[in-house]
Amino acid sequence: MSEAFKRIKAGLQQAVDHAQGNEQRVRIHQPRPVDVKALRVKVGMTQEQFAARFGFSTATLRHWERGDRQPHGPALVLLNVIDHNPRAVIDALIG
Repeated sequence: MSEAFKRIKAGLQQAVDHAQGNEQRVRIHQPRPVDVKALRVKVGMTQEQFAARFGFSTATLRHWERGDRQPHGPALVLLNVIDHNPRAVIDALIG
């Protein structure tokens, strides 16, 4: 059995376990919270620039920065990646 097959099989088993509510066998990754304003300032962009560059609406970005709402799901994952390596995200988007 190849290593690729073993990894695919393990991933499928985790998916089945998760679907059946058997959470003790599933590794769940929770992105860490991000201080969106601090991140935007760190990359040196205005709200309008940051929103346009990374595909958020300016209104949503303002809500996050004021604390009215919190990013979640794919947006939170993207913000974590931007925080880790903004240049890689920018390069991927213009690339």
